[in-house]
Amino acid sequence: MELYLDTANLEEIKHAVSLGVVSGVTTNPSLVAKEQEGLTREEARLRFHQLIRQICRLLPEGNVNAEVLAEEAQGMFKEGKELASLAENVVVKIPLTAQGLSAISLLAEEGIPVNATLVFSVNQALLAAAAGASYVSPFLGRIDDAGGDGVALVSQILKAFRNYEISTSVIAASIRHPRHVTAVALEGAHIATVPYRVLMQMIKHPLTEQGLERFRLDWNKIIRK
Repeated sequence: MELYLDTANLEEIKHAVSLGVVSGVTTNPSLVAKEQEGLTREEARLRFHQLIRQICRLLPEGNVNAEVLAEEAQGMFKEGKELASLAENVVVKIPLTAQGLSAISLLAEEGIPVNATLVFSVNQALLAAAAGASYVSPFLGRIDDAGGDGVALVSQILKAFRNYEISTSVIAASIRHPRHVTAVALEGAHIATVPYRVLMQMIKHPLTEQGLERFRLDWNKIIRK
């Protein structure tokens, strides 16, 4: 399973890339808004494009997901083509709506990879794949927040795709904690996109720290004062 970083913060991305464990980055309007405030619409658009270019340069071999803001199909299509032109490794994120499905189909016809986002059911995932999406992103954390079982949804989508040999990759998104990562890995998710905080939590284990402390103590015993 590949790990993507779910952020628009350049410092977080730089550190994660230096660890050698991330294969891509996902962004969304909320994450981008955290990094930009007090701008005009045009300034925000230009800053967003600049940010995507910077992320793509930090991770030239990985996919960088950038989301459209338009709500109707032609606007999504136009915006998606513009985003895809920023760098060769951009994947366009399109929300799973009726208009979004049309945009996915149009972009797929142009050979532009699309990540269908805000997926909350197997039916939505199947529709996205049929429209030509390269990726689908079930938001398991938000499913859990609403009292459902997000990991079960990821498992069901994977099973449906395997049943019909659908090549669309499943990105487990809206991950809240390391247990989510373990659970979707065991289910066979192709990708998990995680916040920087969760990535850091995945590294740590109290027994690792205890073991290191024991090694230090034992080694110091043999050092002559």
